[in-house]
Amino acid sequence: MSNTTKNIDAATGSEIRSHEWDGIQELNTPLPRWWLWTFLATVLWAIAYWVVMPAWPMIGSYTKGAINWSQRSNVDAEMKATAAARLPLGNRLVAAKPGDIEADPQLLEFALASGRALFKDNCAPCHGAGAQGAVGYPNLNDDDWLWGGSLSEIEETITYGVRNTNDKSRFSEMPAFVKLGTLNRMQAADVVEYVESLSGRQHSADAAKRGGALFAENCASCHGETGHGDRTQGAPNLTDQIWLHGGTRIALTTTISNARNGSMPAWGERLKPAEVRALAVYVHSLGGGEPEHVADASAKP
Repeated sequence: MSNTTKNIDAATGSEIRSHEWDGIQELNTPLPRWWLWTFLATVLWAIAYWVVMPAWPMIGSYTKGAINWSQRSNVDAEMKATAAARLPLGNRLVAAKPGDIEADPQLLEFALASGRALFKDNCAPCHGAGAQGAVGYPNLNDDDWLWGGSLSEIEETITYGVRNTNDKSRFSEMPAFVKLGTLNRMQAADVVEYVESLSGRQHSADAAKRGGALFAENCASCHGETGHGDRTQGAPNLTDQIWLHGGTRIALTTTISNARNGSMPAWGERLKPAEVRALAVYVHSLGGGEPEHVADASAKP
């Protein structure tokens, strides 16, 4: 029998291992028992978790676990339950006449809350989080409307959109007068001066006079003889100094020369009728909404 004598470290009482590196030796200190039991418990817990819960990814799926639990299924069930709870109010909202919604506090609260959330998810990227709009995107807080600001008119615009592939889309098209050769650059400049005069802005009287004749020949059929626009055609009001694409001479010249014909999606193809109605109620409530009987010629350029 070999005689083995352990080399014990005097400071710690632990055995010193026989190997060393550059004079550095290693202590053979055993792990505390509480640590070993904790480690064993975590191993057992992991094995139990693999058996009970979804755990291992596979090529086409994953292990379902003994209890077949799924966060995705839970969320789906919660969403279905929420939709079922909202269904009666949604049906009431769709069935209600536009003028009756504001008279029903519960229905109005439901529509505004739903519409606000839908607006943030679908409309804010273009119209802004506060519906303030931007260059090329209408401000929905004011009382200028291209296609009308009553609840039913707003709802129709949301449902079918503007200048898209939907058969019922709102449609209007401004010609690119200079690009198409209808006007030359000097004539376009004269029309700009006339448009400036319509809203009382500083302008050249002689150029505006020439531009007025050109306006009557080329623009009045849509914008009206006085430039107040036509909502049935989505033609902007040119007299109110509210401009969708900017009111500077450069911006107006670009619009007349090359036209501006933006597009809005037909949200009725993506959203449910109750969601479209809720969106319309929310937009109508922002400050510029009009009563159902209003049908004047003012418009949002």
